[in-house]
Amino acid sequence: MKETDRLDPWVEGYLDFLRDVRRAGKRSLSDKRCTFRHVSAAMAASHPGVPLWKLSHQDYLQWIGRERDAGCPISTLSKHVSYMRGLLDYAWKSGRSDKNPLDGFSLQDDALRRKEPKSLTMEEARQLVEASRKMLRRDRVMLLVFYGCGLRTDELRWLDVPDVDLERQELFVRIAKGDRPRRVPVPGGVWTELLAYLAERKGKRGALFRSFALGRRVSATDIGRTIKEAAKLAELKVEVTPKVLRHTFATHLMDRGVDVAVISSLMGHRSPAESGVYLHSLPGRKEEAVDKLKFKEDKQ
Repeated sequence: MKETDRLDPWVEGYLDFLRDVRRAGKRSLSDKRCTFRHVSAAMAASHPGVPLWKLSHQDYLQWIGRERDAGCPISTLSKHVSYMRGLLDYAWKSGRSDKNPLDGFSLQDDALRRKEPKSLTMEEARQLVEASRKMLRRDRVMLLVFYGCGLRTDELRWLDVPDVDLERQELFVRIAKGDRPRRVPVPGGVWTELLAYLAERKGKRGALFRSFALGRRVSATDIGRTIKEAAKLAELKVEVTPKVLRHTFATHLMDRGVDVAVISSLMGHRSPAESGVYLHSLPGRKEEAVDKLKFKEDKQ
């Protein structure tokens, strides 16, 4: 790391604590470092020479207002507040300040409520899978892995051939969000196609999915283009992206009654609470549950 990239020595100490004691992953630390650098610069402009842990609750409220006025997405701002709350709590417990100005504070806004994620209906998914038969094997397998395993774009991109566990019929997702590697079982239909693709691809090393032109690892652009092409072939009227297929994976599992904790594990969420959003994408789900209650008529 360049010397110019280093933050206040005490903030660097907090990041070291997260790495060495809390065992935070590299991506998590990098994300927090970006937040601390961003907030430090913003506060230095309005409160030069004042450490972050010496600012008041009002100072932070004003900063939040400036960020919102500048168009910062509410989800990003909420993340910044969460990271800062952790830093300021550490400062308070370390005796650097007499209180945490963000203690118990969180953004309350209708925009923070998670919206129903876009996903395909069962019929739309069937049409997409059927249309993918007209595509090259690599492209079809990428689509099937998105829908059948719920991976993120970068997770699929960074799969290598050895990450396909032939004995356990699983994918080992090494490069995952939050540095939380996981194993994902592959459905039978997808597994058959994946094995056929491996036979065609040949070679036991390197990226699982490579570009046709240069033979390098596929890019996010390559993947997005492939999924759009499949949607075009299926003549779907809705937008289809890798993220939509990931949401479709979770939504259809939920629709089949799979426990939310299992879905959370398969998707690499930090907790089942993140997966709970898919409950809202199933119209009539609560009504159907109530209808299962059977009451006997009272005999007079």
